[in-house]
Order: sequence, then C-alpha cells, then structure tokens
Amino acid sequence: MAANFYVSELLDRYGEILSEKQYRILDGYYNNDLSLSEIAENEGITRQGVSDFVKRTEAQLFEYEQKLHLCENISALKAAAENLKENKGNLQTLLDIIDRM
Repeated sequence: MAANFYVSELLDRYGEILSEKQYRILDGYYNNDLSLSEIAENEGITRQGVSDFVKRTEAQLFEYEQKLHLCENISALKAAAENLKENKGNLQTLLDIIDRM
C-alpha cells in the first residue's frame, strides 16, 4: 500500500512530463483503482500489455525521482517547516535544506 502511495505521489510530481497515455494509464491504475483488465479494455490492448506498460512507466518515474529528487526535497522541506512551526527546529535547518536543493 505504501508503494502505491509513493507511485501516486511520483505521478503527481512528474505526471506533466509523461505522455498523455502514460499518465492516463497510471492515473487509472493508481488513483482511480482501475484493474489491469479494465484499463486494457479502455485502451484496446491486452492485460499483459497494460501490466508491462505500468512497470515501464513506473521505472521511468523512479528514474526521474532519482535524478531530480522532487518528492524527497518536498518531504524534507515539509518536515523542517513542521519542526520550525512546533519550535523543535530552527530556521537554519530549513535554510540548509533549501540550499541543498
């Protein structure tokens, strides 16, 4: 379940740079809870084709994150901002994270 949430988060961050078909299929699978069979019927391809397509596009999303670190940086910023808000951190920690970006 956590892996599904992570892929959905990657799709939110990098969906704009996927093709329309890549986005549509992953959005259907991860965000709209469509089965591989339902997507295959909608797209006019085989269930195995959808499965392969999902795996390839997931790998592409993981590669984007490995190179760009958008999700990682956003999580770090949120945590630092929350710590600062709760007076558990300091402004320098937040500024250090921003500098690393």
